[in-house]
Amino acid sequence: MTIDSLPLLPHGLSASSLLQLIARARQAILDVYQDANMEVEYKTDKSPLTLADRRSHAILSQGLTGLSPSLPILSEEGYQSDWESRKLWDDFWLVDPLDGTRDFVERTDEFTINLALIHGNQPVLGFLDIPVQAVTYVGIADQGAYRIESGQASRIFSRRPIQGQEVRCAVSRAHSSQEVEWVQAQGMRVSQWIRAGSALKFGLVAEGRADLYPRLGPTMEWDTAAGHCLVVAAGGEVCQIDGQPLLYNQENLKNTAFIARG
Repeated sequence: MTIDSLPLLPHGLSASSLLQLIARARQAILDVYQDANMEVEYKTDKSPLTLADRRSHAILSQGLTGLSPSLPILSEEGYQSDWESRKLWDDFWLVDPLDGTRDFVERTDEFTINLALIHGNQPVLGFLDIPVQAVTYVGIADQGAYRIESGQASRIFSRRPIQGQEVRCAVSRAHSSQEVEWVQAQGMRVSQWIRAGSALKFGLVAEGRADLYPRLGPTMEWDTAAGHCLVVAAGGEVCQIDGQPLLYNQENLKNTAFIARG
C-alpha cells in the first residue's frame, strides 16, 4: 500500500508530511555519520552528543512547529519545560532526535529517530526511523502498525508465543546482563538472544522478529514512547515489570523498568 493509504492521524496530521520531515532529519544525521572526523562532546551525565543530535533536533522542532503549531514539543536536546507547565499539556510531541548516540559514535548502524505524539499519558502516534536502512516504522493507536520502505507501507504484527513455547528475546547490546538474568529467573525458555542498540528492539517486537524485550536499566520517556506506540499498535503490549501501565509526561521523565512483548 502507498503512504497515502495509511489511516488518518490524530489532529488531522499528514503522514506524508511527517515522513518527509523525518527523512530530512535522517539525511542530516547520515551526513554527519559519514564524516570521518566526527566530533563528539559529552553532557554532564557523560552521555555523548554530536552535531547530528543537534541538527536532527533543529529540523524536527522547526518542522513540527510548522505542521502543528498548537502542540508543545519535548525533545531530549531541547529546552526541558518545567513540571508546572507540562502537567497542563493534553497533547504534545515527545522527541529523541537521535536515539543510540553511543551506537552512532561507535558506527554500529544501530541508532534511530524517535518521534511520538502523547495524548494524556499514553503515546497515540509513533514514528521509529532507522536512518541507515531508510526504514520507518509507524504505529497509530487503534489503527495498526506499519513498516515503510521505498515509499511503500506494509502492515506488521507482533507475535505472542503460546504457553510453554520458547521465546526470542531482544536485549540491549550494552546493558544485557541484568535483563538476561531476569528472563532466566522467570523460568522462560529462550531460543534466541537478539542483541541490538537503541529503540531498534521495539521494532523487532512489533514486526514479530522478537517476542520479548525487557529493560531493567534506566531509560527516559523520549527513548521509549515511539516504540511503545508501535508495539501496542502491532498487537503487543508495553508495561512496567509489575504489570502496571508505563505512563508518560510524569514529573520525573525517567522510566521505571519495563517489558515489551508481542
